[in-house]
Amino acid sequence: MIRQYELVERVKAYDPNADEDALNRAYVFSMRAHGSQTRANGDPYFSHPLEVAGILTQMKLDTASIVTALLHDTVEDTVATLEDVQRLFGPDIAKLVDGVTKLSRIELQNIETQTDQAKQAENFRKLVLAMSEDIRVLLVKLADRVHNMRTLAYLKDPEKRKRIARETLEIYAPLAERIGIHKMKDELEDLSFAELNPDARDSILARLSFLRTAEGGLVGRVLEELRHTLAEYGLPNATVTGREKTAYSIWRKMQRKNVAFEQLSDIMAFRVMVDSIEQCYQALGVIHARYPVVPGRFKDYISTPKPNGYRSIHTSVIGPERQRIEAQIRTNDMHEVAELGVAAHWAYKQNHQRTEGRQYRWLRELLDILEHAQKPEEFLEHTKLELFQDQVFCFTPKGDLIALPRGATPVDFAYAVHSQIGDTCVGAKVNGRMLPLRSQLQNGDQVEIFTSKAQTPSPTWERFVVTGKARARIRRFIRTQQRSQYIDLGKALLQKLFRQESYEFSDKAVDGVIKIFQAASVDDLFASVGAGMQSAREVFNAVFPGHKAIVEREDKVIPISRSAKAKGKKDVPLPIRGLIPGMAVHYAGCCHPLPGDRIVGIVTTGKGVTIHTIDCETLESFTETPERWIDVGWDSGGDAAEDHVGRITVIIANEAGSLGTLSTVIGKNGGNITNLKITSRNTDFFEMLIDIDVKDVKHLTNIIAALRATPVINSVDRARGR
Repeated sequence: MIRQYELVERVKAYDPNADEDALNRAYVFSMRAHGSQTRANGDPYFSHPLEVAGILTQMKLDTASIVTALLHDTVEDTVATLEDVQRLFGPDIAKLVDGVTKLSRIELQNIETQTDQAKQAENFRKLVLAMSEDIRVLLVKLADRVHNMRTLAYLKDPEKRKRIARETLEIYAPLAERIGIHKMKDELEDLSFAELNPDARDSILARLSFLRTAEGGLVGRVLEELRHTLAEYGLPNATVTGREKTAYSIWRKMQRKNVAFEQLSDIMAFRVMVDSIEQCYQALGVIHARYPVVPGRFKDYISTPKPNGYRSIHTSVIGPERQRIEAQIRTNDMHEVAELGVAAHWAYKQNHQRTEGRQYRWLRELLDILEHAQKPEEFLEHTKLELFQDQVFCFTPKGDLIALPRGATPVDFAYAVHSQIGDTCVGAKVNGRMLPLRSQLQNGDQVEIFTSKAQTPSPTWERFVVTGKARARIRRFIRTQQRSQYIDLGKALLQKLFRQESYEFSDKAVDGVIKIFQAASVDDLFASVGAGMQSAREVFNAVFPGHKAIVEREDKVIPISRSAKAKGKKDVPLPIRGLIPGMAVHYAGCCHPLPGDRIVGIVTTGKGVTIHTIDCETLESFTETPERWIDVGWDSGGDAAEDHVGRITVIIANEAGSLGTLSTVIGKNGGNITNLKITSRNTDFFEMLIDIDVKDVKHLTNIIAALRATPVINSVDRARGR
């Protein structure tokens, strides 16, 4: 454990004006408060807040942050109160401790009443609100998560370990990246990856080790030649270092780009650090003049920084010994920001850091999404979409910079400028040309949005927008519109039934039974009937409990279900929204749509609606009949336990045990082979089609990535056909 004087010396080393007395008092207070408590590995519990404080000293944070780290578990896990903290350490630190503590309290309250996903979503919502007031709450929470992940192996419950690792990967690592702390992000991802997919991680690490051995000192020779070249052209003080991609970043790139390990060209990156911005561009000129440039692989984040403040020049060249390498060129100050992110601007250097400026725009947008999301799970879905995606940078006609996720459209751009502009968007000019609203924007595009007061958000926009803010606003409008339609339909169904039974309909009659159906108002009950959650007959019987129907009939709306029942199974509601109740639904065999795919419905005579993926080639045959197209999407509230068929094509080595290896990898990743057909064979390889039961498109993507990391697999792709 870090000793008391050692902790104080660490802080004083970078901040001579640190409050030594507050650090000493916090150390003693926390040690006494935790007393004889121990952690899962048997260490004194006090070692945890001490290690969290140690992590923050490496980031050179201010005294208040270090004190908060020492105290962050005292209010939650000991007899100490927030009033004690405020009395002894002041209101600033008490507010920080309270912000970190609230998350765990929420989790404890909800553990018996909510699902894991809902708990996770509620905790994340609370974190966003806390860090919007002071970003130091997030810094302490991230350091707390890093130490918990380092000691995760000591937890005996494997399911709890996986849940914590998944939450870390989905929420805390992207948050660390968003505030620019890449070193912490890499560690969180690697520790989570080791828990969630140890086989894939070990496979990638083994291949990296083999590459290092096979190259026989190649990295050292490349470093030496780059240093010599830069010195020869007037940059003798340039520092050149090599950096190997992490196992998880390699895994993600294999998934994202659909490539095998051997096809990755930038496993090694070389950093060139110089003293000034002028020297950055001088170094770029030297490297481009000396080595052939790889087209399309140049990014200038110095002139256009990332939203988290990251600045650097990225370029790929055919470098020394004809090796394709990526070079990152930056100043020493930029490197500090790249490693420490927001923490590099913080701390002892400034008395207070306000959450303003372009690097915090994303935080304000999260708060906007929070306002429009209907429930915590929806908020989590929208924000995870945004946190994970790479950025493109576009400009308004006045030259203002708007950062968006890759794949964003003019509609996303419009909502990023202002919610009202997004709601009334009717068209867009990109670089002076009118383009469809579904067009994907590229880096450097100048976008001009046209609006109309008569316009409202279109439900079709949800199919192609990628930002959480846009999706939340569109869904809110659709919900409002659907509710109005459900109210009208429910009221019409009740009026019809009242007439059939020779009664006069009135809202007042229905108002008397709303409590029976746990509705807040008459309109809520009408909407419930219109949506098929209650039948008109049930409401009528509640209004007139002694009435005997002339003709016993049921007027309720039939929920959407599979057209054909599986043998011995009940109808299973389909997780698809946007269809008329009662319609028969089929999944297309040509594209095998999965939850997570963008989908469209085609009305087929005698079959009801057939669901296709939006990029299915079969859809070309329906371009002349737009009236048969139905705007549908996967319902997040659908039956998540239902399996769907995903089809893949695999080319596998023709050698003993290869088929067993393939089936083992699929099984280890939660898939179940339901059909296998060999389509081609020769002396070296087999080509086959495999149908696998999976939960969604992400599940299938994970299986494909795991197969690509397997040596006996030559190639694997998702099958697409007519």
